Amino acid sequence: MEKKKVLVGMSGGVDSAAAALLLREAGYEPVGCTLRLYDNEDIGEPQEGTCCSLEAVEDARRACRRLGMDHYVFNFSETFRREVMDDFVETYRRGWTPNPCVQCNRRIKFEALTRRADELDIPYIATGHYARVDRDESTGLWRLLRGKDRRKDQSYFLYPLTQAQLSRLLLPVGEYDKQTIRALAASAGFGNAGKPDSQDICFVPDGDYAGFLQRYGGTELVPGDFVDEDGRVLGRHRGLPCYTTGQRRGLGVSADRPLYVLRKDEARNQVVLGDESRLYSRLVWAEDFHWVSLPPAGPLPVTAKTRYSQTEAAGTLYLEPGGTVRMEFDQPQRAVTAGQSLVCCCGEAVAGGGVICRAAPE
Repeated sequence: MEKKKVLVGMSGGVDSAAAALLLREAGYEPVGCTLRLYDNEDIGEPQEGTCCSLEAVEDARRACRRLGMDHYVFNFSETFRREVMDDFVETYRRGWTPNPCVQCNRRIKFEALTRRADELDIPYIATGHYARVDRDESTGLWRLLRGKDRRKDQSYFLYPLTQAQLSRLLLPVGEYDKQTIRALAASAGFGNAGKPDSQDICFVPDGDYAGFLQRYGGTELVPGDFVDEDGRVLGRHRGLPCYTTGQRRGLGVSADRPLYVLRKDEARNQVVLGDESRLYSRLVWAEDFHWVSLPPAGPLPVTAKTRYSQTEAAGTLYLEPGGTVRMEFDQPQRAVTAGQSLVCCCGEAVAGGGVICRAAPE
């Protein structure tokens, strides 16, 4: 019987290498591919460990060679620049804080994998994400499930996946915890078994977002006023892109109590500071909401996150006219930030997600 081929997105990290190994052991014929997502001329040579560095491409190639797999490198740098990097710049210009990993999955990675799989006549695609996929027999629709290792669960970043993509997607590492995956990779002789996880945005590996906006986006940092909620001037800021909701450090403002960034007023070029208690919101609105399967007929009890690192919290999701959704959390949530994603789950399954557009302070 002929083995079923699967195109595996290989980032050079341990998770995607382990995914290919698990698929081979499960009887598939894995074919590796690495997406080259930006050119060095855009930002300079990517640092070691990032997904687009030359080291990462070579790590992916070595893993494929060890498994006897074909390995392809596909260049999507022009599309990535337009759909992710330019969007990152424009979102910051709006005064929001973007999540480029969600945008990359939505607009680049999974479309690229499915397109290349079609060209190679490969029926399945796979990645090393810590999440799972199954089919709801009662509806016939595919479900995106959270990874079994809650500490590494990456379903938050995958909520934009379509039914067509989910029907072809295999996520083998979602059944395991990270420690087991590293041990599996080590036993297979992968050189990247102990490779640290990347913690930074791939095209801003030094974490200097303001510098990237200036170098790549030509964004001018216009100084303005720090003000309190009554409009009293507290000091001067370096430019709106240098700050995000909830930030405390690096403000350079002297006060008799800790001050936090509550919001940014783009029209007045002001950053509003206040007490931490003013950071909490119970009501959150999200736009461009994507339902993984079908939208509910009415209010939907869910657990949700307003950022990846946040602990999920219970509440109720309401549909509003025009496709916007309103989330009413049972308990107020800290530092809800426009531009980040609201991702909602019903039990193990991801119901859907969207981009946060506003929140109402308590």
